[in-house]
Amino acid sequence: MDDIIYTKGIYTATATVRPLDDGKYHGIVSLARDAGDGPENTVYEVEASSPSPEEAFEEAKALAHRILGEIDL
Repeated sequence: MDDIIYTKGIYTATATVRPLDDGKYHGIVSLARDAGDGPENTVYEVEASSPSPEEAFEEAKALAHRILGEIDL
């Protein structure tokens, strides 16, 4: 499954999925801020694991939208 990238101003959110050892999946969002002196990265994780990579990916995309929606430019 390919990552998906969203941007808002100088912020870039990348949603992805990570498999867990128990056979479930976890959604992750990496938020990069290009401040001019190099990017600053923060990683956010979806709270719950999911039984399928598709469900985890949907959760990661929703988290990316929420994070970018809270940013004031």
